[in-house]
Amino acid sequence: MPTARESLLDAALSALAEQPWGAIRMVDVAAIAGVSRQTLYNEFGNKEGIARALARREADDFLDGLDHALSTAGSLGADAGDCFAAATAWMLHTARRNALVRATLTGCRGDRVPAAAVIAVPAQRSLRARKEDQPLTSAEVIAAIRSRAAVALAGGFPKLDPAEIAWTCEAAVRLALSYVVAPAADDEEACLQVARLVRGLLAPRGW
Repeated sequence: MPTARESLLDAALSALAEQPWGAIRMVDVAAIAGVSRQTLYNEFGNKEGIARALARREADDFLDGLDHALSTAGSLGADAGDCFAAATAWMLHTARRNALVRATLTGCRGDRVPAAAVIAVPAQRSLRARKEDQPLTSAEVIAAIRSRAAVALAGGFPKLDPAEIAWTCEAAVRLALSYVVAPAADDEEACLQVARLVRGLLAPRGW
């Protein structure tokens, strides 16, 4: 059974899918979650607090899903290109259905996403909020994507040079992100282009 905290975050996410953050009332979020408004304020302090915590949870879930996509592709015997294609597919799918993830990846908030959910630099974090309730910056999420992809490739392809893996991951992540900002005709084409880039960068090194 979900905790009051998880129920409140789920309720806030559900409300955000229906209307802009500015129109959402905390009393309504509490009612959807089935808890009192005081419980909401005890957990998050204020409306900005729940926005920050929700953004962090969604970013963490996104990164967990990325790990799963990479590990699943690797376990099925995929090459480096296909591993990145799987990661790109997850990135595009999640960014499309989750405005908070999209905002975190691109740094572009839009009208529906709460201002407190997107921070440009770590210095903008709340001094009072718990670490696990602090949003990640776009740079931090991109770095996490890059490092997790590098770990996956290094584990699945031990003969690859670490420096080449790092450079390949940087280029591939940047290309994948460009498809988040400016979508291709379809996701499959975007994934194929990322896979092609990865193979092109690593092929001369005899991977």
